Order: sequence, then C-alpha cells, then structure tokens
Amino acid sequence: MTADLTGKVALVAGGTRGAGRGIAIELGAAGTTVYVTGRSTRKQRSEYDRPETIEETAEMVTAVGGRGIALRVDHLVASEVEALVGRIRTDEGRLDILVSDIWGGEHLTEWDKPVWEHSLENGLRMLRLAIDTHLITAHYALPLLIERPGGLLVEMTDGTADYNAAHYRLNPYYDLVKTGVIRMAWAHGRDLEKHGCTAVSLTPGWMRSEMMLEIYGVTEETWRDSSIAPAHFVISETPRFTGRAVAALAGDPEKARFNGQSLSSGGLAKLYGFDDVDGSRPDCWRYMDEVVETGKDADAAGYR
Repeated sequence: MTADLTGKVALVAGGTRGAGRGIAIELGAAGTTVYVTGRSTRKQRSEYDRPETIEETAEMVTAVGGRGIALRVDHLVASEVEALVGRIRTDEGRLDILVSDIWGGEHLTEWDKPVWEHSLENGLRMLRLAIDTHLITAHYALPLLIERPGGLLVEMTDGTADYNAAHYRLNPYYDLVKTGVIRMAWAHGRDLEKHGCTAVSLTPGWMRSEMMLEIYGVTEETWRDSSIAPAHFVISETPRFTGRAVAALAGDPEKARFNGQSLSSGGLAKLYGFDDVDGSRPDCWRYMDEVVETGKDADAAGYR
C-alpha cells in the first residue's frame, strides 16, 4: 500500500534523525513537499553533537520523489517558528500535515530515578524541549493547517495511551512528557475537528534509530548480530515504519475517525497493510504486553 500525497505540503518539526527522518522520507516517497526543521546543520551541530543534519534528511526526501526543504529552526524560540510558518504560507500557501517530533531529551534523562534524585535542571529542560516546543509549534502552524479541511496533526510520543496509563515510564519527567503529548493530541483534536481536521498521537515501537544502532554497535544490515542489545530488541523496527504509518494515515480520506486517539506504527500497519523496509510488520506494543510484561523469553514469532 502506497499513499499518494502529490501536491500536499508537510512540516516535520524535529526531522533531523530518528522517527522524524523516517517520516519525512516516507512522506516524500508519497509525493509530498516536506519542510524539515531541526537544530543540527552541516554548519552547526546542536547540543546532541551528532552527525545527522536536516540537510541530509531533506536530500533523502528529494531522492525518493518528494521535495525536501531544510530550515534550521529552534522550536523553543517563538519568533523562529513564526517566521518558519510565514515562509511556508508565502511559498506554498498551504499546510496539510504537521508532524511534531521535537524531543531532544536523551542526554537529559536519568533512568529509574525519583524526582528528588533526578537533576532538576535536566528535568525541567526536558519538559521545555518536549512540551513547550510542541505547543509553540502548534500555536503558529495550526492556523495555516485549518485553512483547508482534511489537515492532519501528528504528535509523536513513546507508548500508547493504554500502555502509559498502566506503566511508570522510568522517571517523573519522562513519564509526564510522554503521557502529556498524548493528552495534547486529544485536546488539539477537539479544536481541529471544528475545522474538518484531525489530530492524533503516534508512537513507534522499539526503533532502530541511528542512535540505538550506534549504542549497540551495529548497522541496519547487522542489527541482529549485536552481542549487547537486549534480547527483546528482536521486535525492533526502522524509523521508516513509522513514516509509512504517517503517510498511510495522511492519505486516508476517513482519517477523522481517529481524531484525538493514541495510535501506534504496528497498529496502523495492521489496518493499512504496509510493512517495514525489510518486509516485516512489527507489533511492538502488543509484544510488550504479551511477552515482556508477562516475563516470557524474547521471541518475536507472531509479532513480526
């Protein structure tokens, strides 16, 4: 199943790497003009100090048949986001898809620490990077999105609403961010539906991002050979699997039925019939409930 989004315009906020990059590429493959924003450029790295850049992502979008446009934007700076949306309005006259994948918290998160042990400075910075940025972006971008019925807002998070409601997500700051974005999408949905537009939250599964592959000392071609990756990494997926979920949803004329809902890449794959780039169809969150949480040994049979 391949969506046809020819003529559509998307903004992937936080498209430098990971899910954002995968989403931008798959929207491009469906024919979309994709504005890719982030803080890491070929001239200047962000505080992540990683090699991926927004220019690379934009070039990947163009290479698969879309039109990629890279713009350096700090989504915590309201004036920069306002200028970004102003440019999209001037150059394109429309915005059909807004993906908020702004995160930036990996180097700030202290796992399994209560609030009194976790760095207050790092925790509050995480909230700003992952909550404030989404609200600032929505403030400026949604007025353009709602000018045409059928627009789609995708708020990226980690975990489904059901999973996060039943599980403590490692520390209070991370827990608040990932559940807060889900609620944010629900709230935006109440406002967008009045204009014929749709908002959802979307979670990937255990993703083989550039960062995760590096941590485990493997590549996309050799990831199964890692000697240090946890056993349950067998359920992992590529960033483009999530990208295909967004493209399929954007191309669905009846997507409004999902307004305000919490969705997953695996769940949408089952609904729309798309696979990951390796031909698999990972269902991570069902696996988490039925295998990980029940203490079973790692075995992806029946979940890929």
